[in-house]
Formats: sequence, structure tokens, C-alpha cells
Amino acid sequence: MFVVPSIAFFAVLFAALVRSDCECGYTVNSTLYTDLIETDFLHLQNITGDTDWQGQDYTVSAELARGPYGKNASTTNIVANPLKNEYDWAGDGVNGGDAGLQLIVRGGTPENGGLIPMAELVTSRDDMLYGSFRAGIKITNVNGTCAAFFWYWNNTQEIDMEFLSTQMNETSSPVNLVLQSPQSAKQGFSAQGTGGFVNQQLPYQPDEGFHEYRFDWSPNAVEFYADGVLLQTLSKSVPNTPGHITLSHWSNGDPGWSAGPPVSDALLTVEYVKGYFNSSDPKRQEDWKSRCPSTATVNSTCAVPEVKEAPNGNSSAHTFFFSQEKNMTTNQTVGGEKSIASSIRWTQTASTAVFVFMVASTMEWFI
Repeated sequence: MFVVPSIAFFAVLFAALVRSDCECGYTVNSTLYTDLIETDFLHLQNITGDTDWQGQDYTVSAELARGPYGKNASTTNIVANPLKNEYDWAGDGVNGGDAGLQLIVRGGTPENGGLIPMAELVTSRDDMLYGSFRAGIKITNVNGTCAAFFWYWNNTQEIDMEFLSTQMNETSSPVNLVLQSPQSAKQGFSAQGTGGFVNQQLPYQPDEGFHEYRFDWSPNAVEFYADGVLLQTLSKSVPNTPGHITLSHWSNGDPGWSAGPPVSDALLTVEYVKGYFNSSDPKRQEDWKSRCPSTATVNSTCAVPEVKEAPNGNSSAHTFFFSQEKNMTTNQTVGGEKSIASSIRWTQTASTAVFVFMVASTMEWFI
């Protein structure tokens, strides 16, 4: 005889299902963030299959690009180059050279002040409001490009870590730390003199290996890091609007910034991107509140491990991903469609999986 389970049974079963090690978020220096995004580009076979990211296709005229040349962003300049051995964490990629996602600025001078081919990638989510964001990056050694890892809402709400390859030499290796603001817009989008710009020297050459670049954004300040070491804290013109993360590699020939164009193809290589942040989406906020009463929050959060060395060797490049561990990303909502096959998690019992299937039509999928 078939017995219909009671509501109490399903309540207990659902409570067991949703519990996880990091259910109520992730902490960075004791600051709690409710959401995460993590991408391991060392093992990613095809960037177009990752719903967390969107490759950009657009053109910008020389006038709008504010340089002698315009820009032509194309997904053909975003190339996955995963490791030859899927079990490794460092080494050559399947296409040769450094493994990771390649963002390419094509070499050569465009005719008649034309467009310089470039690459740009943005997160699908644009609800990131305060957080800690980091990326493992190796800068090109070809002069004439700007490599940028940044958060963006608009041209006056922006947090940048930018590398100008023409500034790299034996005695100089800076990263430009920038907070774009209404004041910088009035100066032709130059943040110098606004309190939102520092040309920060690094203790290594960024084109000689991978390093982790990071910024922690709070309502009152933005802290910038390299390999876990605090570089600068900027507290003027701090953005207060939700936005998205961008990886960009470009040139417009401007002698005062990107210079270029490069004489040969220039590669920016990215091992990973990680972000731990709060969402501005009311639906996500309510979801978090419903599963995380104040009494449970302390016991259901996870501290984000800090990078202590450059991610270059096989062991150091294997930085920690919550998303690669069991039971550490439960209830992290997923943008886009997910198939039933990939959504059912057999981590409890077969009956739990059946329960997940039964409620799938009325719930948002979680990972």
C-alpha cells in the first residue's frame, strides 16, 4: 500500500536537504558575504559553456574610445587554453604556452585609424553590491595594451586594477588602482588628483608569472591586494551601486595610457576568478533570510582561505574553490537554465533526490 508522507516528514526532509557547511555565506576578514562566483579557467574546456560569463562583441569608434584608434571586442579573441592534464594545476595548455583563459589584443596597426581587435568578458550577474573579488593573472610582455580586472556599473561607478604593458621594465612594475567617479568624468575620465588613483609599484614583474590580484569593496573603502598583501586603501568616491565583474584586454593607441597598438598579438592569461559578495536582488536576499536566521548564521558560514604566495607552482596554483568541494555551495542560486539531471543531488538518500524532483517545478534551482 502506498503511504503519502506527511507534511511534517517533508519539512524535516527539506530542512536536512538545505543544511550545508556554508549555507549562510562566506567570510572575508570577518565580513559576511551571502553569494559567490568561482571559475577555474585552468580546467575550463569551452568558455561559451560557462553561464557565469558573457564574452563581448562590440565596436567603439576612435572618438568614443578617446584614442587614435577605436576598439573591436570579439569573442574570437577569448580563447580557452586548459591544462594538458586535467589532474594538474600548473603547466602548459593544450594550445601551448601558459594554461588558462587567454584574452588577446591582436598585433599590427589598423589602416586609416581603424579598430584594434581586443577581448572582454563580463559576469552574467550584475547584482554584486560590496564584496571581495580576486583573480589569478599573468600580464603580457608585449608593449601597447591595457589589462584590466575591475568591477563596473557605469563610467562614474567603477573599481579598477589596470596594468599598462608600456610601464613594465626592469626598474618599474606598477599596477594602477582606480576609482572612477563623477569628479574623474569631469577630467576626461582621469582619476588623478581625485583621491581615487594610485600608481602602485609591485615587488615583482607581472609579466613573469601568475599573481593573485584582489580588491575588497565595502561601503566606506576599497582595499587592493596582490598575493594577499595589502597595497592601498582608497576611501574617496567609493561606489554604492550594484554591478558586475569584467576582465578586459585592450588598446586604443593613446600615448598617455594604453599606448600601442602592439606590434604582435598580446596575451593576458587568467587562471581563475573568485568573488564573494552580497546580492542586490530582493529575491536572493529573501532566500538568504529565509534559511539563515541570526541564531544559525555563525555556525553556517565558511571563511575564505587567503592566498599567501603567487599561484605559479602546481601546489600554489591549486587555490581553494568552495564550488569544488562537497556541500559548500548548497543554496547558491544559479543563473540560467539547469537540466533535471544536473540539478538532482544524490548527497542524502534516494528518497531525498525524489523529493527534490517533486518540488522542482515550484522552486528555484539551487546548487
